[in-house]
Amino acid sequence: MQKGTIGVTTDNIFPVIKKFLYSDHEIFLRELVSNAVDATQKLQTLARSGALKEDLGDLTIHVNVDKDKGTLTISDRGIGMTEEEVQKYINQIALSGATDFLDKYKDQAANIIGHFGLGFYSAFMVSKRVELVTCSWKEGAKAVKWSCDGTPAFEITDADKADRGTDVILYIDDDCKEFLEKYRVLELLRKYCHFLPVPIACGKKTEWKDGKEQETVEDNIINDTHPLWTRKPTELKDEDYKKFYRELYPEFDEPLFWIHLNVDYPFKLTGVLYFPKIKNTVELQKNKIQLYCNQVFVTDQVDNIVPEFLTLLHGVIDSPDIPLNVSRSYLQSDANVKKISKYITKKVSDRLESIFKENRKDFEAKWDDLKLFINYGLLSDPDFYEKAKGYVLLKDVDGKYFTYDEYRNLIKDNQTDKEKTLVYLYATDRDEQYTYIHAAQEKGYSVLLMDGQLDPALISMLEQKLEKCRWSRVDGDIAERLIPKEDSKLNTLAKEQSELLASIFSTQMPKVTGGEFHVEAQAQGEKAQPLTITQSEYMRRMKDLSKIQQGMSFYGQMPNMYNVVLNSDHPLIKSILDDGTKATAEALKPIDAELKGLHARQSVLRDQENKKKPEEVTQEEKDELSKCDKDISSEQQKRTDVIAGYAKGNDKVHQLIDLALLQNGLLRGEALVKFIQRSVDLIK
Repeated sequence: MQKGTIGVTTDNIFPVIKKFLYSDHEIFLRELVSNAVDATQKLQTLARSGALKEDLGDLTIHVNVDKDKGTLTISDRGIGMTEEEVQKYINQIALSGATDFLDKYKDQAANIIGHFGLGFYSAFMVSKRVELVTCSWKEGAKAVKWSCDGTPAFEITDADKADRGTDVILYIDDDCKEFLEKYRVLELLRKYCHFLPVPIACGKKTEWKDGKEQETVEDNIINDTHPLWTRKPTELKDEDYKKFYRELYPEFDEPLFWIHLNVDYPFKLTGVLYFPKIKNTVELQKNKIQLYCNQVFVTDQVDNIVPEFLTLLHGVIDSPDIPLNVSRSYLQSDANVKKISKYITKKVSDRLESIFKENRKDFEAKWDDLKLFINYGLLSDPDFYEKAKGYVLLKDVDGKYFTYDEYRNLIKDNQTDKEKTLVYLYATDRDEQYTYIHAAQEKGYSVLLMDGQLDPALISMLEQKLEKCRWSRVDGDIAERLIPKEDSKLNTLAKEQSELLASIFSTQMPKVTGGEFHVEAQAQGEKAQPLTITQSEYMRRMKDLSKIQQGMSFYGQMPNMYNVVLNSDHPLIKSILDDGTKATAEALKPIDAELKGLHARQSVLRDQENKKKPEEVTQEEKDELSKCDKDISSEQQKRTDVIAGYAKGNDKVHQLIDLALLQNGLLRGEALVKFIQRSVDLIK
């Protein structure tokens, strides 16, 4: 028996390994099984080179749980180790057997997983003692047993093992008993080892017999040694790709299409990327790409390996140029990773463009499912915008599709305003904004449907990218003012009439939480709606953007600004103005006369004050001006009260207001009940 101390630079290496070697303790199983695969593939390389004369036999790796003994064992029939190799590769931490092996067999060795000597020591993250029983493939080699209890001290003794290969026996620690549960071990094997290139068995297959589940003699192989992405595209059919997708993502609908990746230079990369059906759920769709290194699962957090928008894709990427022990800093700085990212972006764009050119009808049919993904790319990756702008589509409210250039040519003659700016009109909900859409279409305008989660941000970007244009939601103003022309109609009412009409309606506008109303009169023609409620394009868009962009939350807290536009040409509005003028004339006559005198007095006092320096204005003069201001406010309130008294009893006023509120989803509660009752009464 030999005793010694493991060659490390610190006595505290094991606590460090146990806590910090990997962020997830469960990764130990991936490391140990990967080592077993590594040893097996080395043996296969030796056989191909002729160095190994004997028959390889069954190379299945076995993972066995013994709950009674508290052990988890990983066994392989790979190359094994001699005592000297145990001394070198186990007792000297951070020397890699794979590195030496690759140097010796660099022309023959393929898919050697192990790159780091620390992989074996991940066993101590979950174990109070680890034993390694191994026998080298070399002729005359004797078996040895290495054991360590988690301190730098170890023991090497002779072992009773006739067959080549290695058994790693973990005595699971008390705080890690979950790894003695077979279901948990199977879960980890399927997660990390599902596509390893050497068969891996965990227990035996079971079958129902005599009313209960019983084990058979057949090994329970948990992995697919030749996954789809390792095969040639010419060997595969569409159903093969769909079947593999269902295996990876049983909870998702069938994919739209896919890309088979296969690169040998300047980096190695294989994989299959699927375009899932994406609606309006960006976050739910992310992190579905699985990253592998020589068929060993590494992570599904691929943010730094592919551009942000491509994290919406599903599938598998496998590259030996990305190490198992991948770190964020490594991904951000490594040249190969950057090349891989650019390559994938180009492949995705090329695939989309080919579908668009070869079968535009099919591309349009898939657009609603692709739109969120593509728009995400346009917003987050300037290079992708340049590649994709030729096949990105806009959809109008009638379901017709256009490229950016096609749509610009369609609307440039009729939707250019007096400032020579092209105006893109859009709706976010075809049903809710139907009245506004109809009004715009009546004027010959085209209206786009921009109802996606990222469309508010996309619109703002397109205003910067596309030549001299602006975007306006179709309910952002009355149809006559959406695209101002030189011949825009002016309000034909006198100032006094406009003020009276605005006051009649403004005094009856409801108090809406988080909302403010501004009322104005505008000549729109007799056929236009009598009263329309619109929202400022700028403020509404800022509030929309605040929902999806960080740093803009303050816009979401600002009140909604509503414009109430009265159509002074409409017969109903005219009759209300005429009736209101007659009904309030007597009461307003003395108030208006008093206001006229007060305004004249206010003007004189202000002129006198403006001719003096601030310190020369006497307190008496200040008090007189202040009293005049208060008297004006008092008379204006009297005027408002008179108009409100008339308007309160006018059912036409309330009915028009409520109809507009209802159209905009602002009529609720008691006000809605009153509207329904009033409507019934008006019908009688």
